[in-house]
Amino acid sequence: AGVPAKLAWTAAFGLVVTLVWLYLELLRIFAILRGD
Repeated sequence: AGVPAKLAWTAAFGLVVTLVWLYLELLRIFAILRGD
């Protein structure tokens, strides 16, 4: 509501990037564990 649209868009973009990064990190860890 009182948040500027540009700031809200930037925050949403950052959140999506963080979620994708976490997902990729989890996949990498699972791959390492299964490799051993």
